[in-house]
Amino acid sequence: MNMKKNSVYMNRELSWLKFNERVLQEAGKEDVPLAERLSFIAIYQSNLDEFYRVRMGSLFDQLDSPQEIRENKTNMTSSEQIEAIRKETKKLEKKKETIYKDLIQELEGQGIRLINFNKLTKEEGKALETYFDQEIAPFLSANIISKQQPFPFTKNKHIYAIAQLENNKGKTKLAVVPCSRNVFPRLINIPTREGCFMLSEELILHFIPKLFKKYVVKEKTLVRVIRSADIDTESHYEEYMEYREIMERLVKQRKRMSPVKLELSRDINTKLLSNLCKEINISKEDVLFSKVPLDLSFAFTLQSYMKDKNVKEWFYPKRSPRMTNQLEDRKPILDQVVKKDVLLSYPFESIKPFIQLLREAANDDSVVSIKMTLYRLANRSQIVDALIEAAENGKEVVVLVELRARFDEENNIEYSRKLEEAGCRVIYGLQGYKVHSKICLITRKTEDGISYISQIGTGNYNEKTSSLYTDLSLISANTEIGQEIANVFAALLCGEKVESSNLLLVAPKCLQNRIIEFIDNEIEHVKNGEEGYIGIKINSLTDKEIIDKLIEASQAGVKIELIVRGICCLVPGIKGYTENITVISIVGRYLEHSRIYRFGPKEREKVYISSADFMTRNTIHRVEVAVPILDKEAVEKIDWMFDTMMKDNQKGMELNNQGIYVEREKTEVMNSQEYFFEKAYKNAERF
Repeated sequence: MNMKKNSVYMNRELSWLKFNERVLQEAGKEDVPLAERLSFIAIYQSNLDEFYRVRMGSLFDQLDSPQEIRENKTNMTSSEQIEAIRKETKKLEKKKETIYKDLIQELEGQGIRLINFNKLTKEEGKALETYFDQEIAPFLSANIISKQQPFPFTKNKHIYAIAQLENNKGKTKLAVVPCSRNVFPRLINIPTREGCFMLSEELILHFIPKLFKKYVVKEKTLVRVIRSADIDTESHYEEYMEYREIMERLVKQRKRMSPVKLELSRDINTKLLSNLCKEINISKEDVLFSKVPLDLSFAFTLQSYMKDKNVKEWFYPKRSPRMTNQLEDRKPILDQVVKKDVLLSYPFESIKPFIQLLREAANDDSVVSIKMTLYRLANRSQIVDALIEAAENGKEVVVLVELRARFDEENNIEYSRKLEEAGCRVIYGLQGYKVHSKICLITRKTEDGISYISQIGTGNYNEKTSSLYTDLSLISANTEIGQEIANVFAALLCGEKVESSNLLLVAPKCLQNRIIEFIDNEIEHVKNGEEGYIGIKINSLTDKEIIDKLIEASQAGVKIELIVRGICCLVPGIKGYTENITVISIVGRYLEHSRIYRFGPKEREKVYISSADFMTRNTIHRVEVAVPILDKEAVEKIDWMFDTMMKDNQKGMELNNQGIYVEREKTEVMNSQEYFFEKAYKNAERF
């Protein structure tokens, strides 16, 4: 394929920032309930923090490489990407300030205020001063920087008050006060004013002169440091150390990694800023001044206050997962899934049938083993409880716990211990490859011989996220699927990769190549004068081999529909290259997380669900599994869901040929997530 320009590609990092901009846009939409808009602006910031920790951390590491590293689609160097990210982030932060200001004004119209000290009456000021003296000051560790008192380590995402002090001889010193403490509330209620609050760090900053009485405070600001989280687990691998011990050490190391961003709440003089950057070891280019609170997570505390007011208009209408109508109540699920495949769609349908399946398996005499991969788990996981019950009942329970699930390492380390103590066999996957697949295999031995019940999903075994993320979960007694899942576990237990498969697509060896074969097949059908179709729903699209093959398919005349929630490195609608490709992104109340692959028109269609996005980290650097949907009703359900999402013009935005997400035509209003819930409620009523 001869590309004369890079216009068909978008840089991965800049594409992700466009996704986060759409999250921010939800915070600014008037048709989104007020309290929910607070969630979106807080999620935007949390997303950006993680992006800087992971992606910017990685780019900064690349700068130390002896060779120049270029991104493989837009050919941008690491330094060019860093500069572009800085520029785009500043634009987004300006947009955040505007949206936040509008939100605060709307909250004030509802009698809810976030105020600073200067807006208090004299009596209120005295009351808060007493509160500071009695409830906050005793817990503060304020220190002045000197040779004997070096600048303290600034923890990731923690807030600090910084002050420039001057003594009676005119000499200046730097003072630091940690503000992020769990012993006092972040959001302080003003007792004389219903619905009025102040942030604790602002109160600390206001009264900072009380902490340094021998000095004059010349300047002061709040700061927040974001630190890299880009840990290379493989470079720390040591044969003599237990893998879990290695991960525990790395989790501790992450907390002290290099800073990638410094946020300030006030302008300060050039000299003070230079000293601060030197102490924290960060470049001035990575300093951002913010006119809004440095940490917006207090929005969730504010939401709790708003919930107590019981104003329905402030929140989305209450929704909860419904029981599927594919299963009969009060009948064993094990017996039902033997007769027919079950496809669950979260959060519209409940995860409870799968949990019940595990509980039944734990107590069924015919079940000899349960094997499962675990990536991210809920606190007090019912799934872990069921596995422990099975082990205690004498079943063989083999659990692969992925300790490298970013930011869930500590939780997974703890669960791995708990499972081992209960008698489960715990393994940790392959060196060099994360195990991201979502698979469970229940093996039974009856008079008829060995049989399997398999579960393959697009999302984690997590009860909490199953009510917040859209995911698909197939439960099947298909023998061939069960045998191939057994082969995956056999390979994992031996520390090997699956080299070949028939029904399943299994990364890293046989997923990307099979996807490319399916695309080639559609190209051949078009060349033969037939219709060609590809429909893909994923979270991210960055794999250049797949992108280039999709471009080739578009040039051949294959109709391609892509639903890509986040990063999309392919620009659609470019004449001669991607004009047959449509890309939409859905950002709404629930996080779009399901992965669907469709190849061919309805009469010869192949449909898969998978744990894998089309990113090289998934397709060739992880263990991922895609399963074909063989049940006719399940295929129809997935097709209906996909086609409905392609019509979404409320939360779906379309990527144009300039690489910009634009509103879609609203001839017939469609919010796919709300529509799916309406259908789930109606199906449950009929059932």
